[in-house]
Amino acid sequence: MTMSLGPYASFIVASYAAAALVVAILIGWVMLDYRSQTQRLRELEQRGITRRSGRSATEPR
Repeated sequence: MTMSLGPYASFIVASYAAAALVVAILIGWVMLDYRSQTQRLRELEQRGITRRSGRSATEPR
């Protein structure tokens, strides 16, 4: 199936690629931040500092 995007094809493809790249970067950033935050919570719990909710950082939700 071939699609004709007309004279603006390069702009359309570049726009979708840029949007996909931004979304991928944001997903990666959130994943790295989640790992960092759970590691920080584990370190705090090991030092005896607990959260008010009482859940452990390693407990499943």
